Amino acid sequence: MATGVSRETLGRLEAYVSLLKEWQKRFNLIGRGTVDAIWYRHFLDSAQLRKIYGARCSRLVDLGSGAGFPGMVLAIMGQTGVELIESNGKKCLFLERVSMSTNTQVEITKVRFDEVKRPDRADVVTARAVAPLSKLLREVGRWVKPEGVALLQRGSRFERELAEAARFWEFEVVRHPSVTNPTGAILEISQIRQINV
Repeated sequence: MATGVSRETLGRLEAYVSLLKEWQKRFNLIGRGTVDAIWYRHFLDSAQLRKIYGARCSRLVDLGSGAGFPGMVLAIMGQTGVELIESNGKKCLFLERVSMSTNTQVEITKVRFDEVKRPDRADVVTARAVAPLSKLLREVGRWVKPEGVALLQRGSRFERELAEAARFWEFEVVRHPSVTNPTGAILEISQIRQINV
């Protein structure tokens, strides 16, 4: 209801949830404390990004995708050209299983995103809780096209993180309220340039 997805898409997301709960018993894919609120904390949290970037994206890269949030959810919702970057082999196997079970076309790359020398740049880059903002901007700046945007989901300390990052980086930022974290925000960041110090 919150996202307006079709019944077919909802069915594919339900299959994703079932697989996630099954694999979670053997592997730590998501925080144990979030399993009971899985739809809200992970799926809605991911799906809300779609309204921000809309249809202006032919390639989306999710850095440190983990169990597929937000990249896999966005792909199931219809986003094409999604690449999930994840260094953990077990998580990559899980993502491949989700891709096959939900008939979702994604590219899954097993690599540390900071070790890729020449990334294939994207219109939209997403990252969810993978590194402090000032460190993350170095990588995001390499992965996003000059005219592209990064959508970074941050917690309650986001203003402090922005102030710290501004010591080393110049960037444009739009703060979007998060529907799943009232004290956090989704930061839409563009035009990232390192400050020469």
